[in-house]
Amino acid sequence: MGESSRAAPHGLTLPAPARTVGRGVRISLDRWFTPFAVLPTFAVMLLVFGLPLLFSLYLSFTGWSLSQELLGGEFVGLANYQDLLDDPVFIGSLGITFGFTAAAVAAQLGLGLVIALLLNVDLPYMRVFRTALIVPMMITPIVGALCWKLLLDPSHGVFNYWIGERIVWLGMPGTALAAVWLVNVWHSTPYVALILLAGLRSLPSEPREAAAIDGASRLQMFRHVTLPLLRPYLLVALLLRTIFEFRAFDNIYAMTGGGPANSTMVLSMFTYLVSFVRFDFSLGAAASWMMLLMSMLLCLAFIAVIRRRDAN
Repeated sequence: MGESSRAAPHGLTLPAPARTVGRGVRISLDRWFTPFAVLPTFAVMLLVFGLPLLFSLYLSFTGWSLSQELLGGEFVGLANYQDLLDDPVFIGSLGITFGFTAAAVAAQLGLGLVIALLLNVDLPYMRVFRTALIVPMMITPIVGALCWKLLLDPSHGVFNYWIGERIVWLGMPGTALAAVWLVNVWHSTPYVALILLAGLRSLPSEPREAAAIDGASRLQMFRHVTLPLLRPYLLVALLLRTIFEFRAFDNIYAMTGGGPANSTMVLSMFTYLVSFVRFDFSLGAAASWMMLLMSMLLCLAFIAVIRRRDAN
């Protein structure tokens, strides 16, 4: 029928405007399908996460207690945040949190890179070792921490049996923090190793072959070829482990509970004790929001570094 119509089944013809309207309806339906499909999940996430966040933000600006109505707290402004900044335990927990996070992440990245390099070879039974690497990750953190607590027991622990002395590992400030750090490194290093091993297995071989032809040693090849190519994976592992270690709680709660003498009182442990032991929910909400704010600042800093690298 020329440009104005086309043949249809059973000898019918459809005008060109009808085809245009049908195509427009399909495009409109496709455009609205995604919002309608996502809306139920968004509503559930808003109820599960959004409302508690808003309520905790409300609590951080009020002096609310369990004896009052749900929204009956008296507005106190920034008094809760000022109380936190005047609390020496909170200030100490900040220093412990940042120091613990830096030490744990540095050890996990270093050991994870070494393990990934050792496993990045094609030898018999190497798949068995790669599979065994994830065993610490499969153990629930609280269960792993309790197992380590038994190993470090001063009377019946394996470590004291090997050493031949009775050392209260979790009862002294220096050794308690070191023990918690050791357990976190043991549990999370395989996670970093798997990320870096995946990165090593996906790197192109041409740059390393060209470096080998030019006479580069293995150390030079690793420093100038492998490490720059592996940098995106290192940044991802660094970002993820920093976020997780900054809010570390399970191991510390099971092994020391923040003691002895607040030597393992990280920020998450301080928030828990204030909220659910002292039942000062307003102060605990303020501490949790400060923790959230610091975590967001860390994420933004990492994102800025990654974008700067991509821009260069």
